Amino acid sequence: MTPSRPQSIPHPRRKWLVAAAIALVVAGAVGWRLAGKGGEAKGARKAGGPVVVVSALAQTRDVPVRLTANGTVTALQTVDVRSQITSIVKEVHIREGQFVRAGELLFTLESGTEAANLKKAQAQVEKDQADLATAERNLERQRELFRQKFISQAALDTVQNSVDTLTGQIAIDRAAVEATRVALGYTQIRAPFAGRTGTINVRPGSLVQPGSNASASASPALVTITQVDPITVAFTLPEKELPALQQALAAGPVSAVAAPPAGGSFTGKVVFVDNAVDTTTGTIKVKAEFANPGSRLWPGMFVNVQMSPRTLAKATVVPTQAVQTGPDGRFVYVVGADGKVQQKNVKLAYVDEALSVVEGIDPGARVVVEGAQNLRPGSAVAEADRSGPGAPEEAAKAEGRKRKAAGAKPA
Repeated sequence: MTPSRPQSIPHPRRKWLVAAAIALVVAGAVGWRLAGKGGEAKGARKAGGPVVVVSALAQTRDVPVRLTANGTVTALQTVDVRSQITSIVKEVHIREGQFVRAGELLFTLESGTEAANLKKAQAQVEKDQADLATAERNLERQRELFRQKFISQAALDTVQNSVDTLTGQIAIDRAAVEATRVALGYTQIRAPFAGRTGTINVRPGSLVQPGSNASASASPALVTITQVDPITVAFTLPEKELPALQQALAAGPVSAVAAPPAGGSFTGKVVFVDNAVDTTTGTIKVKAEFANPGSRLWPGMFVNVQMSPRTLAKATVVPTQAVQTGPDGRFVYVVGADGKVQQKNVKLAYVDEALSVVEGIDPGARVVVEGAQNLRPGSAVAEADRSGPGAPEEAAKAEGRKRKAAGAKPA
């Protein structure tokens, strides 16, 4: 019997060597392909082909300078309604949170004492008027006796003095009647202006008395009324905008637009500019007034405010994308008649969303809007689209058409 030969078992190390050899072959093939493509791309760059860009013309127009600030809605006026006499609340005619008209009755206080005092003052007037009538009749009799030489001048003067005294007393009595009538009017508390009521701090039967707002022992206000239509928005502007704002106010009303977070906008006018600049922040306080019939603006709310106090006349504007930033400042690439670009340094005067006001180039110059990252001074360019405004959109469409065409070609 022939002895069997042992089977050869592959060594694990030999497997790893075979796998490494295969990996090296694959990596070499991939590197050769990439090197070939890189050489082709390098050759293409050396060929000096034009760079496809999107450009637009620099235009001349009047650009309003829009200022944006964060504002706080503030009530045009707020008042704490208080009693001017010591009395008892008889009736409350309003509800909390109610809108009231100017002159509307809010509270009625007990008026028994004031009504009695008024009647007493009126009765005193009637009594003194009767005494005055008697004194005047007596004066006429005494004058007749004086003409007949039956009495002396001193006696006549005494009667005349009595008439004059009663005349003065009646004037005092009438003033007392008016004062009492005013006190009686204090028992009916009315709204000083139209607005919205706050928390009512008294109820029928509550004792109210006059007191200073600053006094800690004074009774609380009966109610607080806040005017919400119209309403104001307070905000600040940089002090450099003050001369233009003053000129605009001298020429006429300056409009402002407030945009609350809930959406929508309100158009109003500037009604107040502070008389001093805040030295800490370098800003000045401004207020604008807005109609608020729907009460969408509420005191304490934060809103965005926009206004245009001045206009840059005949300014040179270019798309904002055309302005580049380099080591020496801002610049644009201007396309020359020979199809090559030149770098022009510009001064950025104002940026308004998609347009920038620049100084340093002439109106009508064609500037590169897209593709500037691939350019150097003197680079040749090819226009993707020369339609001016809207060029980026047209360029995107053209690029899409190119990709579709490339995908339709057979491999």
